Amino acid sequence: MRVLFIVALYMVDSFSSLSNSKLSGVLIAGRGEKWDAQVPQLKAPMEPPLLYRQLLEQLRQWIVPKDRRHLQGFAESVAAILQAQSGCLSHWLPYLSHRGCKARSHMERLNYLVHNDQLSAETFYEPLLEHALQAFEGEGLTLTLDTSMLWDQFCLIEVCLAWGGRALTLSQRVLEHGSATVGFQQYRPLLETVLTLLPPGCTVTLLADRGFEHGALIRWLRHQGWSWAIRAKSDLNVSLPRGATRAVGQLFPPPKQAYCFHNVTVLEDIDCHLATANTPTASEPWAVLTDRPPSLQTFALYGQRFGGIEPHFKDYKSAAFEVPRSHLRNAQALTCLFMLLDSAYLIAFVLGIMLVQWGQRSRIDWHGERGLSFLQLGLRELHRLCYERLPLPVLQPFPRWHPPTACASKRKRQQLNYRIEFSRVTSFRT
Repeated sequence: MRVLFIVALYMVDSFSSLSNSKLSGVLIAGRGEKWDAQVPQLKAPMEPPLLYRQLLEQLRQWIVPKDRRHLQGFAESVAAILQAQSGCLSHWLPYLSHRGCKARSHMERLNYLVHNDQLSAETFYEPLLEHALQAFEGEGLTLTLDTSMLWDQFCLIEVCLAWGGRALTLSQRVLEHGSATVGFQQYRPLLETVLTLLPPGCTVTLLADRGFEHGALIRWLRHQGWSWAIRAKSDLNVSLPRGATRAVGQLFPPPKQAYCFHNVTVLEDIDCHLATANTPTASEPWAVLTDRPPSLQTFALYGQRFGGIEPHFKDYKSAAFEVPRSHLRNAQALTCLFMLLDSAYLIAFVLGIMLVQWGQRSRIDWHGERGLSFLQLGLRELHRLCYERLPLPVLQPFPRWHPPTACASKRKRQQLNYRIEFSRVTSFRT
């Protein structure tokens, strides 16, 4: 013990003397050797990562930007997102080391990238979507329209495709807007974009939450020939067939009952139908406006919205991409960031579908039936491919079949199979 103590004192004194000396870049090694202690210079740029090179090669098939450097930056960012699984720009840096830059230079370049108006969904994301959706020609599609708040300062508006138990972004934008309630003119451009993306001959049904019961929206949907189901606020006035006007809140049934009101009028000149229900499992009664004759299937149709859009927003914020950690506070930059995330999401989603089609799901997912979403399957398969340095498969379009929702537990399966029973269902036709 005494010998160790003396040695320790000697070492402290030696290092203290060394630190006080004016020696520059010289350190005494254990064997009396000398070597340069200066920080080593950055090495020459390494070979671009395999995933980036493969993505760039495939993306060139569909994306034709004005400047090829934009496609390189896009492919680099998407590859980094897929590996980092984060919307935080600084988390992408380990996957950009092939450029041989310092971290500050990387951050300046990424910050420029997300603020570059040339990096638009029209040029980069929409061609990928058109390739993925081409098999849906003539099919019936269910879309969702919803909003999500970021830091109580920005509002994300999205139109999504509900498919496979998840929602897939078709069009989105971020507004600097302190409320989740937005006007029709603010989200109309998204609907117009979706019109150009859907394959010909599709039969479309749009689902939307409270706050979207806008007369302009419903008129637009009618003009396009789309069906719709929109949840109504309790203070919305409804004109009944006999001329009486009631607030939706006055038309809620007793517990465990459902009412179906045919041929009502809302928003002055919108003729439609109303279905209301009061179930013990819901925190408040439901009221759904629809263009279809109301029945219990009205609630089943509207319920498809919950299974897709809510997990989708969760993937953005916590389950996959951690957008709140991005520290971006600009609507244009956030819109670009979500476009990059959606591109990575779509690639991983397609890869997860292909894994199931090839019968190789069990290599990643230990559940007897599919317990992981297509997104998580794809992300884990990408990690495996990168780890084993295997080639990325050629990305295929979505299949025409509609897969069931993933179930990771018996409890989840019971929730999906749960059926609401009503003691009485009353229809009002006149």
